[in-house]
Amino acid sequence: MNHPIHTLTTGDTLFPPLLREIPEPPQTLYYRGQLPPLDAKHLAVVGSRDYTSYAEQVVRSLIGGLRGHNIAIVSGLARGIDGLAHRAALDVGLYTLAVPGSGLNDSVLYPVHHRRLAQEILSMGGGLLSEFEPTFRATQWSFPKRNRIMAGLAHAVLVVEATQKSGTLITARLATDYNRDVLTVPGNIFSETTQGPHMLIRLGATPVTNPTDILEALHIEAAATSTPLNLSPEEAQVLTLLREPRNRDELIRNMNLPASAAGVLLMHLELAGHITTRPDGTISKTR
Repeated sequence: MNHPIHTLTTGDTLFPPLLREIPEPPQTLYYRGQLPPLDAKHLAVVGSRDYTSYAEQVVRSLIGGLRGHNIAIVSGLARGIDGLAHRAALDVGLYTLAVPGSGLNDSVLYPVHHRRLAQEILSMGGGLLSEFEPTFRATQWSFPKRNRIMAGLAHAVLVVEATQKSGTLITARLATDYNRDVLTVPGNIFSETTQGPHMLIRLGATPVTNPTDILEALHIEAAATSTPLNLSPEEAQVLTLLREPRNRDELIRNMNLPASAAGVLLMHLELAGHITTRPDGTISKTR
């Protein structure tokens, strides 16, 4: 990966403000890529490592329904729901932030089989964040510690499939401790992987059955939902990169495409009404 590791301390203006509110906040954070916009709503998505086809359908549907909103999808880069949530966000042009249970150096980034996904997150304008030293290797205790960062970053935590003894529920408990909303997806009453969500509902979590439920929890007007765009991965990447207006040359450099192909792609997006070129030459999203 070519993205360098940067350091944040609690006094920095870019330090996530919600993390300052939790008990014993981290004094130092390390990140690669782009941090989420400070005005974005953060949704942490967590769940089982061995998810069902139902869970995959749910994650893609719910995150897909958030397209066009200023929402950051936060997850842990782990196998299962975490990786699925990151991928679903990338597919619809949403910003996504991965919080692994390791340091951010290429040699230790965990899990190994999601290093390519981490590269995609970075190349599409997302970020990686950790409180662990860059060369720290993941351990059994580092994941519960990581979960506190995810819960602290989030305005709401969405639980998609978990057994009653799943470590996923640690994140839900921490979210409750931090006065964050806990959302969860109901499912098959005979499935072990829905026992965790059903227990959370009994304890007061908000059941989620559609994207509007998430928007309401994040205090976002559902009426602002944009029409599905049916974008290609390359087009979704451009809209992710355009969270803020960019100079055309800078945008093309970050698209990881030949300049001619990038130019054609931008022309198609502009003709379709998804982006516009401003009088000063910068390019911005239209919605």
